[in-house]
Amino acid sequence: MSEALETLARHAVDCGFKLHAALGPGLLESVYEVCLFESLAKRGFFVERQKPIPIRFDGLVITEGFRADLLIERQLLLELKSTESFAPVHAKQVLTYLRLMDLPLGLLMNFGASTFKEGVRRVVNNYAG
Repeated sequence: MSEALETLARHAVDCGFKLHAALGPGLLESVYEVCLFESLAKRGFFVERQKPIPIRFDGLVITEGFRADLLIERQLLLELKSTESFAPVHAKQVLTYLRLMDLPLGLLMNFGASTFKEGVRRVVNNYAG
């Protein structure tokens, strides 16, 4: 994994931590999404919100197969949740998104958890390191 990607991940986690500390758990995902978008943009990163991602299968193209919550510098996917705890499907969902986007790393951030540390997970796609 590139040092640049790890740097992006560190900034994303730092912004997420500060956001969780300031607002606490329990707000709508959309609130955390907007705040995290602004925090990352203020640090000078190119961030896309609700970016449509096409899915291609057997000659079929679905132009909006899903929407990425946040995509930083076209390299790091952030999937945001605001639930009491992770469900097993959440990490699987992020891994599928990473595969469809051909990205190596995504962060799953659950702002509904009691602490930010409980609510952040790295999800890797064919990453050995």
